[in-house]
Amino acid sequence: MSNNEQRQRALPVQNARIFPRGELDILSRVEVARLRDASSGGMHDLLRRCALAVLTSGSASDDPRAASDLYPDFDIQVTQQDRGVLIDLVNAPAQAFVDGVIIKGIAELLYAVVRDLAYTAIELGPEYAAELESSEGITNAVFGLMRNARGLQPGDPNLVVCWGGHSIPRDEYLYTKQVGYELGLRGLDICTGCGPGAMKGPMKGATIAHAKQRKHPARYIGITEPGIIAAESPNPIVNHLVIMPDIEKRLESFVRLGHGIIVFPGGVGTAEEILYLLGILLREENKDLPFPLVLTGPAVAAPYFEQIDRFIRLTLGDAAAARYQIIVGDPPAVARAMAAGIKQVREYRLHNKDSFYFNWGLHIPLEFQQPFEPTHEAMAALDLHRNRPPHALAADLRRAFSGIVAGNVKEPSMRRIEQYGPFEINGDAELMASLDALLRAFVEQRRMKIAGDYKPCYRVVT
Repeated sequence: MSNNEQRQRALPVQNARIFPRGELDILSRVEVARLRDASSGGMHDLLRRCALAVLTSGSASDDPRAASDLYPDFDIQVTQQDRGVLIDLVNAPAQAFVDGVIIKGIAELLYAVVRDLAYTAIELGPEYAAELESSEGITNAVFGLMRNARGLQPGDPNLVVCWGGHSIPRDEYLYTKQVGYELGLRGLDICTGCGPGAMKGPMKGATIAHAKQRKHPARYIGITEPGIIAAESPNPIVNHLVIMPDIEKRLESFVRLGHGIIVFPGGVGTAEEILYLLGILLREENKDLPFPLVLTGPAVAAPYFEQIDRFIRLTLGDAAAARYQIIVGDPPAVARAMAAGIKQVREYRLHNKDSFYFNWGLHIPLEFQQPFEPTHEAMAALDLHRNRPPHALAADLRRAFSGIVAGNVKEPSMRRIEQYGPFEINGDAELMASLDALLRAFVEQRRMKIAGDYKPCYRVVT
């Protein structure tokens, strides 16, 4: 027996039976059947992976296979009873329990997994495929998922989305906490991608500020998707988890739900998010729509943002750079800028009679909403040339970064790369040189993976 096998077998596990309360009481028998079914069309395998991710909440690993390797005998079963739903956990990670009782926060995240996967299985099943072929249909699906997850809260705009890397150095993490603290002092809630690093720091800082201001309830929303959650398990502060079906609906959730966005230093995932938002804001339909966007980090991160800014100006032009401001080393200034921007959002939506809790007025074209499957053929076919309209180029650049994210942390893409080698990305020579320099910087700054030597899943053809 290898040392790794011995270590795996020595990990403490726990069996448990949980009786959820609240929204899970109304799962239908069909929903429960799909969650239990591991065959074609069933979701049991997906349920098992997502459940294991939340039961290992706070994990420092970003290897999507790590949890399954450590707990190969874990299983979850959902059963419909006359008086509600029953969840059985078999060989679950003991770290999710205290004295044999599951931690309440982890139990809530587990219920969210069951709730969102059940809703997706029924409301977005194959029979509704035609409705998801239009932009309006996809936005309605995002709205339905968020409403079912109780993520839409009427009231004054106060939700700040924070993007940034899961693999960041200590000084950058502490800075995200300071910014979160300043946001919390101003009564602003936090929404992130739910994982570690820059997704955890703002929430952690805001908890102290919210306590000082006696703000209750406070929202710490984490939005993820099944392909990401295994590599970026929810951090312990998330008190409202939402699992969207794919990365495109996850991105749309951020910009529909949030009233402003702060971007901390990160890697390819953060670059993908920036390009997604800028590509949308560059549309003529959105030119007058206020959407505060601040790029920020500690003073040592100034070169990082200078490189990001150069890349954006080269690829999308100065009009794209005009949609954001860069503030370095000044958390109070970041919070003041965001609070002022959200005030403008409030006035704009009042004037246009738009809701505060869902940004219906933001136009998102279908090319930004359709799921992108990063195969070798699809990645090689991306049109990365600067003679295109900026928003169209942004859409394909976003797909390129999305493919690299998938190659780093999503099992299907990881398997493709193991079998066929790295993805190839090609296009305009100057653009490719700039892209290659940006990606090399991410690797050198260890922004691709939390631990271990990074082996690129891509090759830029320059």
